[in-house]
Amino acid sequence: MSAAFSIVIPAKNEASSLAKLLPNLIDLYPQAEVIVVNDGSIDNTVSICEKLAVTLVSHPYSKGNGAAIKAGARKASNDIIVFMDGDGQHAPEDVQRLLNKLEKGYDLVVGARQTLKDQANIFRGGANALYNSFASKMVDHKVEDLTSGFRAVRAAKFREFLHLLPNGFSYPTTSTMAFFRAGYSVAYLPISVSKREGKSHIKLFKDGIRF
Repeated sequence: MSAAFSIVIPAKNEASSLAKLLPNLIDLYPQAEVIVVNDGSIDNTVSICEKLAVTLVSHPYSKGNGAAIKAGARKASNDIIVFMDGDGQHAPEDVQRLLNKLEKGYDLVVGARQTLKDQANIFRGGANALYNSFASKMVDHKVEDLTSGFRAVRAAKFREFLHLLPNGFSYPTTSTMAFFRAGYSVAYLPISVSKREGKSHIKLFKDGIRF
């Protein structure tokens, strides 16, 4: 069992998946501080969180996935933060695997999707492959999954880059490249993801350009 750590989950209208995910996380990791950042949801996200032993941070309106991540990082009280999506894609059991890898001397560990089936669709899969190739050339290190939102970080080092992170969906790209640029140690851990519940908020063309 790892020492206390924080789990930050950005959520916009993910009530149905949070109702299953949060109790599972609480059971598996009683030592964890679970923080849900409600990014202007209009569903039952707030009521679900209020019934459980989680910390709720609410935005009065939707500011974006990256803004929710930054709010959660500021709220987290532990030295290690795990970021994961609230849509049911990431397996709670994999949190411990990320932590185990981080404890081997890394500053950032990213859960890397392994197959095209782990991508939302063939277009996103192709775009991610292009991003990974381009980023790998930029940092002279193999980047296995530039856009994965499932990651464990050392909180103090992550907060160094909060002013650089966009408010939209490209926060994983920016934070990963910032860690490489700063000379911090980055590792990847193979994961499989489940099909998300509900509809994705990512807009392929608009957010693709931002990535």
